[in-house]
Amino acid sequence: MTTFRRLCAGLLTACAVMAGPAVAQAADEPDLIFKRSTVFKWLTPNDKLATYGLDDPEVDGVACHFTVPEKGGLKGWLGLAEEVSDISLACRQTGPIHFKAKFEQGEDVFRKRRSLFFKKMQIVRGCDPKRNVLVYMVYSDRIIEGSPKNSTSSVPIMPWGANADVPRCADYLEK
Repeated sequence: MTTFRRLCAGLLTACAVMAGPAVAQAADEPDLIFKRSTVFKWLTPNDKLATYGLDDPEVDGVACHFTVPEKGGLKGWLGLAEEVSDISLACRQTGPIHFKAKFEQGEDVFRKRRSLFFKKMQIVRGCDPKRNVLVYMVYSDRIIEGSPKNSTSSVPIMPWGANADVPRCADYLEK
């Protein structure tokens, strides 16, 4: 390996290590519910499945939980591993539904990088006006080549408690 390549690799690794904690401390991070090891590694962190929870930032009364694989090993520990695209999603109504603002079909609810540069996971929201159901989809994409792996969850908007008023998601869709 040439000196120039070693220097570039060292700088890239240093940037990744320094940027890793800053990204993890973002205010919009989901809540970690739990992790389970799936592959044992001798001297480095294990591969894991991690389950997270988050509230829809624009729709009060909806929470989503998603499970993502997290690579262990040296690359995972340094934040250099490209995570796989297998992500599951479940969203539920947790209280009375209240829309904070109008939204577009397929609007981002949450996004997070899944590799150092090119891959990200996204949870997006839509509305099925005919059935008055919020629809959430999680998928991952890359700049060059995306992944067809995805998961979808539906949240029918139901009355909650003494409040019998049920908002229509179609009333909050941007035209």
